[in-house]
Amino acid sequence: MKKNDSQTLSGQNTVYTVLLTIGFAHLLNDMMQSVIPAVYPLLKEKFDFSFVQIGVITLVFQITSSLLQPVAGRLADKHPAPYSLAVGMGFTLVGLLALAAAPSFGWILAAVGLIGCGSSVFHPESSRVAQLASGGRKGLAQSIFQVGGNAGSAMGPLLAALVVIPFGQGAIGWFALTALLAIFVLVRIGNWYKGQLYAAARNRAASTAAVASRFSKRTVHTALFILGILVFSKYFYIASMTNYFTFFLMDKFAMSVQGAQYCLFAFLAASAVGTFFGGPLGDRIGRKYVIWGSILGAAPFTLCLPYVGQTATILLAILIGLIISSAFSAILVYATDLMPDKVGMIAGVFFGLMFGLGGLGSAFFGWLADKTSIQFIFQISTLLPLLGVITGFLPNIEPRQRTR
Repeated sequence: MKKNDSQTLSGQNTVYTVLLTIGFAHLLNDMMQSVIPAVYPLLKEKFDFSFVQIGVITLVFQITSSLLQPVAGRLADKHPAPYSLAVGMGFTLVGLLALAAAPSFGWILAAVGLIGCGSSVFHPESSRVAQLASGGRKGLAQSIFQVGGNAGSAMGPLLAALVVIPFGQGAIGWFALTALLAIFVLVRIGNWYKGQLYAAARNRAASTAAVASRFSKRTVHTALFILGILVFSKYFYIASMTNYFTFFLMDKFAMSVQGAQYCLFAFLAASAVGTFFGGPLGDRIGRKYVIWGSILGAAPFTLCLPYVGQTATILLAILIGLIISSAFSAILVYATDLMPDKVGMIAGVFFGLMFGLGGLGSAFFGWLADKTSIQFIFQISTLLPLLGVITGFLPNIEPRQRTR
């Protein structure tokens, strides 16, 4: 990073070079992670896995991500380590190589666990980087960061359809080259981040004093509890789409594996597009309204999805991705506004909650699919966005007038 980037940050301007770079790193990170669910059909056929085993694979990945993230985030708040991002990506590199060669269920679990450990380091620390580079436009910064991750998640199934499905499990190893690129990028981010630690400590102390005079503990705890329920409703539903939408399309419409992967890509690409608008819109009109419109606003479309034809199903999936994806940036910034001295920990908790609930949702829906059918789990999961109605109970913590 250039030296004048640091000077720009000191002037409280948005450092777009840093935001775009960390967003690109997020793209690479989440693209590699999304290869895991994208190759489920291949692994299920090759090893004759049940849906429960598919769910357990995701559960292990999500738990290694989720349980460690709050710890990693708290450590990042107390003892920032600029180059830990590159070190964490090393775990992802080893995990990808192990997954490409894994001969059994146990080895697959170990491989996805390593990839999960890499994720647990990446998300809290990189969220702190995005916050530092925001220049006060925190919603915009988180949207740029998040859209990188969503774009990567969308590319994973597409690349899996083009590379892994035709050439087999061993082709997963090619993604290790992406991990090497990400390590190079994250070392450069670390160089910039290292120069910001003094300013970050000073700003964090000022934020702590400000928030202490504004919000009571009861307000903070109530808001965090409601946000947790909203994350549950969003990511339990996302789990059914990300991990089982391909199976749903193959079962209901007799699609090929590659065709179903392209449809999953369309859903995830729409999510990436929708993500970008949530943060800036929250900066302008208020994050509470964005959260409300995102989760509850998706409900009419999720309720219709299991009961329509093939074309309508794909169109509804795209609309759902556009609408529901805008919530997380707003949720995360709302939460860090409550506790601005603990950005890493809050990011770790909410990213961890996101991954953990996604893993539990995947395991639960896998079990339910074995007991009932793929069609049934989509009928049940469509009800989850209705929980968005509780957004109305969030405290109004933002100024009425939005300036940007």
